[in-house]
Amino acid sequence: MEWQPDEQGLQQVLQLLKDSQSPNTVTQRAVQQKLEQLNQFPDFNNYLIFVLTRLKTEDEPTRSLSGLILKNNVKAHYQNFPPTVADFIKQECLNNIGDPSPLIRATIGILITTIASKGEIQTWPELLPQLCNLLNSEDYNTCEGSFGALQKICEDLSELLDSDALNRPLNIMIPKFLQFFKHCSPKIRSHAIACVNQFIIGRAQALMDNIDPFIESLFVLAADEDSEVRKNVCRALVMLLEVRIDRLIPHMHSIIQYMLQRTQDPDENVALEACEFWLTLAEQPICKEMLSGHLVQLVPVLVNGMKYSEIDIILLKGDVEEDEAVPDSEQDIKPRFHKSRTVTLQHEGGEGEEDEDNEEDEDDDDDTLSDWNLRKCSAAALDVLANVFRDELLPHLLPLLKGLLFHPDWVVKESGILVLGAIAEGCMQGMVPYLPELIPHLIQCLCDKKALVRSIACWTLSRYAHWVVSQPPDSYLKPLMTEFLKRILDSNKRVQEAACSAFATLEEEACTELVPYLSYILDTLVFAFGKYQHKNLLILYDAIGTLADSVGHHLNQPEYIQKLMPPLIAKWNELKDEDKDLFPLLECLSSVATALQSGFLPYCEPVYQRCVTLVQKTLAQAMMYNQHPDQYEAPDKDFMIVALDLLSGLAEGLGGHVEQLVARSNIMTLLFQCMQDTMPEVRQSSFALLGDLTKACFPHVKPCTAEFMPILGHNLNPEFISVCNNATWAIGEIAIQMGAEMQPYVGMVLPHLVEIINRPNTPKTLLENTAITIGRLGYVCPQEVAPQLQHFIRPWCTSLRNIRDNEEKDSAFRGICVMIGVNPAGVVQDFIFFCDAVASWVNPKDDLREMFYKILHGFKDQVGEENWQQFSEQFPPLLKERLSACYGV
Repeated sequence: MEWQPDEQGLQQVLQLLKDSQSPNTVTQRAVQQKLEQLNQFPDFNNYLIFVLTRLKTEDEPTRSLSGLILKNNVKAHYQNFPPTVADFIKQECLNNIGDPSPLIRATIGILITTIASKGEIQTWPELLPQLCNLLNSEDYNTCEGSFGALQKICEDLSELLDSDALNRPLNIMIPKFLQFFKHCSPKIRSHAIACVNQFIIGRAQALMDNIDPFIESLFVLAADEDSEVRKNVCRALVMLLEVRIDRLIPHMHSIIQYMLQRTQDPDENVALEACEFWLTLAEQPICKEMLSGHLVQLVPVLVNGMKYSEIDIILLKGDVEEDEAVPDSEQDIKPRFHKSRTVTLQHEGGEGEEDEDNEEDEDDDDDTLSDWNLRKCSAAALDVLANVFRDELLPHLLPLLKGLLFHPDWVVKESGILVLGAIAEGCMQGMVPYLPELIPHLIQCLCDKKALVRSIACWTLSRYAHWVVSQPPDSYLKPLMTEFLKRILDSNKRVQEAACSAFATLEEEACTELVPYLSYILDTLVFAFGKYQHKNLLILYDAIGTLADSVGHHLNQPEYIQKLMPPLIAKWNELKDEDKDLFPLLECLSSVATALQSGFLPYCEPVYQRCVTLVQKTLAQAMMYNQHPDQYEAPDKDFMIVALDLLSGLAEGLGGHVEQLVARSNIMTLLFQCMQDTMPEVRQSSFALLGDLTKACFPHVKPCTAEFMPILGHNLNPEFISVCNNATWAIGEIAIQMGAEMQPYVGMVLPHLVEIINRPNTPKTLLENTAITIGRLGYVCPQEVAPQLQHFIRPWCTSLRNIRDNEEKDSAFRGICVMIGVNPAGVVQDFIFFCDAVASWVNPKDDLREMFYKILHGFKDQVGEENWQQFSEQFPPLLKERLSACYGV
């Protein structure tokens, strides 16, 4: 007997479906309770499918809703459905996939995929054959409904379909889909391509076997009148470019011509898919050769795509010029991520090399639209192409740029400024001759009456900050800085944001060049404090922190401290311990403390105490959560990481003055726990703090050494680069303070360090820190380390030759010299590397120079004049010159 609903039960379910469409929250809550009650009855789900598939008298939204509630039930407890119920639902789905209503067909398709995803595709063997069979139906609705369901199954289960688990159904399905590329209905053609597209990136075997017919079929559809079909064709070609470029190369010329047309498609969704092609092609080694001849057509197309569309301008409220008094809505504020502290060394010819993370969003000025759109994609494509073609791009761009930058229509002019910013990185060399004329024009654009022009001008100018700073300050730096500061106080929030970010970039480039203007800069930034809404306040912290990093101790003047600290401390007191706004403020204060050094003393106590509290609270919460995960929430460990980093900043800035703060707190106990945390970023920051405390107040660290060293040794694991790097650095700092008492711990750490320095592909920063620490261990415990000399001397020398003269390098080289004294044989094989490393010193201290002199002359005397001549013949001329000039060998 087939299941039939009870009339009264059916009315109850229908009433429930009606109620659930009510906007009233009280009604909604009642509906939720009622649903939970009804789910106790096994055949409640039969009623739901019945309404969806059979009750044609009801309105479609109600029937669809019934199916969606059923879908949620399947997701939550399908395994508890009695077999009769499950079978009834499956049968009903397949019998009604051709419902006349597109909404009902789509709902049934979603339901089928949900059941299939619950692992049921294995126990529903007739599903795929039946759906494929229904594709042949004369009835359009049945064909479309089945394709819709198949497309959803291909999207959700592509890996499973290409596995042995199901007996490789794709061998039948893919050739079947390819037949439908020629179907008379655009909707069905579109489904067919979308189904096959799911298997490109995974390189499904059945598709690879049919790759040429697939590509030919795509070409046939290239000019399809339906935009959804064109979009899927473009998407397929972009993916094939990544996966099977070999099959596209013979047709590349025509594909490029096709994509040029599609990038200008009247339908923006098609144009966006096509524009991705240029981004993907730029990453292929073959890009230059394939595109060179087409730049003349491509460049104008990309430039044209960089204009705001009318809908963008509406969404961006492009006509609202003043909105500084409007509070931000909380969902506009993106979550911030804190980048934990990594200890790096200074290099010759430049500052400490931070990992250059210039991967900033192309044109971050319209991030409220954070959806990817044609403008962003075109700008990103132009940026990567500028990096591929460099100045060869300019002949195609410059003639266009002039017309854009001086255009009377602000939308066109704005796009020209964006173009100029997009090519800044790739075409910098070729742009230099034009900058003396362009930069003043852009500075003028900072005063444009349209906010969107002012904000993009900020971004583009920041991309040329490096050049601005390389010129005499009065020419461009001073006028640019003056205008940026006015824009920081703009009455439009988007301009404030763009100006703050741009100014931070300028600060990084200009560094101490900004010192003469500090008073004026601080007045502006502090004024902005009182003016900014929530979102921009967070960016302002960043600008202040970057300023402190850039000018360093020059900030330590009573008048500057008086301006800056009161508003920062006021914010600090305002924020609660669980407020995420503490992150950027703590990062900012960490930079300020490091810059002010003793100038920060009056403020350090409450800041220090609060950081310790944040660490303590987080650790306690983590403990509760680990013991009772059902009762407590997992803590957000970022609070602890940021607090540890600020404590590092305090220790570095205050030096010995931090001693009394440490003495009055339990930070060493907390640090012991943090160093063993499961989260790598927590360990990374705790080792940085350990190293900074070792330098600032070793007497507090020394009693813990026996407990700490095994943990440090255990973390010398290059799987976690930054953790390993900071642990290595901390070991070196402890060694210098411990002296000969380091002896019991050398065995725990040295084998790991020697292994790391010999590993291929170890990042530069880690190699340098490892070399420094090996040198320092050798300096304090030469008898323990020197026997290993021949196992590390060569990579040791090569990794330290580019480091600037500094304390770390000094102590490490003393260590090497002492070890060579103990074990001269260990260096003989690689002596040329040692010579090269010695020559990298510009001004070693006198006693270190003396050590170098003794070793070089000792070696020369040992081997005799003639052998030394032969040996030094191998030296590059520059090395020979330096050694004979500095050491007379």
